Amino acid sequence: MRIQLAKLAHARSGDKGDAANCGVIAYKEEWYPILRDALTAERVQKHFAGVCMGEVERYELPNIWALNFVLHNTLGGGGTVSLKLDAQGKTIASAMLLMEIDVPDTLQLS
Repeated sequence: MRIQLAKLAHARSGDKGDAANCGVIAYKEEWYPILRDALTAERVQKHFAGVCMGEVERYELPNIWALNFVLHNTLGGGGTVSLKLDAQGKTIASAMLLMEIDVPDTLQLS
């Protein structure tokens, strides 16, 4: 089954200079392994093709059921010099949650 990431997690993003930082947090502990397996750095980089021009780093935080991504060369130089509409990367989280991922057909979403 294929679903939007937003059904399993919430996210928060912001800027780190020219890099966008995005945390993705599972709503339930049992959903964290699904996120961990589906959200690779390569998959996130592909999802943000044309927006993220650099490397994507992934950090695992299993104790809080979360993954953190740093998307380098994404914000057009950063908040004080960028001409992008979202120079602080605040919309990256919403865009991340639009990603569709494969989940087991037996997954209970309630």
